[in-house]
Parts: sequence; structure tokens; C-alpha cells
Amino acid sequence: MNRVFSKNVFILFIFLSGCFLSCHSQPDPKVRQNNGANLSEMAKAAHEFLQTLSEKQKAKIQFGFNEDERYNWHYIPRSRKGLTLNEMTDQQIKAAFALLRTALSDTGFNKANSIIELENVLREVENRSANDTYRDPGNYSFSIFGNPATDAIWGWRLEGHHIAFNFSSEDNRLASGTPGFLGSNPAIVLSGSQKGKYILKDEAELGFALLHSLNKEQMVKTIISNDAPGEILTAASRQAMINDPKGILYNELDSPQQKIFLQLLSIYIHRYTRLFAEGMMKEIEEAGLNNLRFAWAGDQQPGIGHPHYYRILGPTIIIEYDNTQNNANHIHTVIRDLKNDFGGDELLKHYKEDQH
Repeated sequence: MNRVFSKNVFILFIFLSGCFLSCHSQPDPKVRQNNGANLSEMAKAAHEFLQTLSEKQKAKIQFGFNEDERYNWHYIPRSRKGLTLNEMTDQQIKAAFALLRTALSDTGFNKANSIIELENVLREVENRSANDTYRDPGNYSFSIFGNPATDAIWGWRLEGHHIAFNFSSEDNRLASGTPGFLGSNPAIVLSGSQKGKYILKDEAELGFALLHSLNKEQMVKTIISNDAPGEILTAASRQAMINDPKGILYNELDSPQQKIFLQLLSIYIHRYTRLFAEGMMKEIEEAGLNNLRFAWAGDQQPGIGHPHYYRILGPTIIIEYDNTQNNANHIHTVIRDLKNDFGGDELLKHYKEDQH
């Protein structure tokens, strides 16, 4: 099935954001137990999603947890493995997004939906035909790694243009949600029925708020280049790395500036569910807030035509924001957990041990 998703599917996305909790409040007694405990909401949602699929669809969507495909991620339009929305029925789409709803906060879920729907805007901006499949909200793919109903360790992924979320679960606990990428093109919709739409507005405005709060001495430490890189530096690498850490340290900021810094950090971390975000924040705090750096490159004034980049870098995390493409009206953002990307080495080790 090759359908162009527009109004009806977007209404379905909005419907899911409001109904999910009531739709999935009771456990399914038919779901097998994992490690002697009740399945998590995520595992139940994944199992229920799989139950809606045909055997042919299951063969496309399921991979082993230790397969290299789990690391084959990107955020550009490209051919992908897994099962796309275009290949699903409405019931299956509903089940797929119910799964996504278990991993993200309301804010994160709504941003993801808006980015998917933005493909229709981009199709118009680029003067593509109505049946174009390059800018197509149906070209978002789900993949599941392992069996959520029986495996102690399993994972899944949602990926398409400007969205890439990679999740790993261990013993009914979300162990990792990164790499986690959200992008927006256009960053600000300039015309048409959605004129003014600005999906990643908070990420942009809080970055500038922190920059503009700095004095001259702080600016010298923060500005790492007058030219913004043309892309996030970690790109779609399997292992995230910034080779030359620079920027201003958290403890070199005054109290009001530190508050803005933490607000900016929170915007990214709270794309995920509250409990997972709190766990990620705890790891950041244990590694030391004073070890966090904020760095800026490019123009120092907001607005289209002013390319800019910033990042937050610490012992456990890299957050990058880049707005340089399409006359600086095209945003890329990413969260990389330096210990737990793709579940981390320890999780893979546990998985291999469980297979013996």
C-alpha cells in the first residue's frame, strides 16, 4: 500500500496523544510474562503492535537484538529496513504510535507528530507533486529488535526524515533512548496554511537566551568559531565523539545563567517520559554539573539567514543543535548518551550472556 498521508493520519496522531493512557491502562492477561514480572507498558504496546501484523509484515519488522541493523541509523530521506507507515493499516498505525507514546513525553510525542506532518509542507515548499514519495509522511519506519513479550533484553526504533529514536529495554526498564534525533525543515514555516509553525522553537530560543545572558569574558570562552558547522558534528555515527571539548563550564556561569542552562538541558531530556528523563538527569548530576560545557559557533543573532550552532557536552552526554542549511531555516538536534547509546556495551554483554 503506497498512500500519501495528510489530514486523516494527522488527526489520528492527535487522537492518539489524547487517548493512549486510557486505551492502555489495563494489562493484557494473554501477554506472556518477562523474567517473572508483568510486562512494562512499552513491552505490552510492542507486543500488541506485533499482534496486529501479518507474518510477512513481522518478517520485515523484526530483527535480532545483536544484529548490526540495530546500529544502522540515520535521519535523512533514504531507503530503510523495517515496516513503514505506508505499509500499515490504520489499526496498525494506531498500535505503532501507541508504542511510541510509551517512550516519549507529551511534548516529545507531539513534536515527533508535527515533524512527520511537516513532510506535507516540505513537499509544497519544494514544488513536488501531490503523490511525491520523497517527502512523504508515510515513509517513517518501525523496527523491533528481539521479542518484547519473552526477551529480558530487546529494543525498537522509529526512523524517517528528521526523526530517529532508538530504544533499548532491559528487565522491563527503558535502558536507553538514544541516539535521539529531531529535526525540522523548514524550521519556521514561511507561507501557507501553517505559516509561523516553529516546532523546535524552545530549543532555539533558550539557546539564544543563554548566549545573550553572557558577559564579554564569558563570551570569549563560549564562542568556539565565528562560522557554524554545516551539520551536527556527531552526524549519524555509531559512536558519538567530540574530539576537542571547548566552551564555558557550568560553574563559570552565575546563578541566573545556570538556571537557563538547566532549562535548555531539560528541553532535550524531557522529550522522553518523566521517569526516564529523571534517570538521565541523575546520571548527569552524578558525573558533575560543573563538568558540563556550553559552546556556540556562528551568528549570534536569531532569525533566518543567520547560521548558528550550539552544543552541551559532558561526561555522559552530547546535545547538539545546528541551524545552517536552507538559509539557516533548517534545524537538526540530537541527544547522544555517551554511556548508553543503543543500550551501551554492558547491555549487549548481558544479552550475549543470556543467550548461553
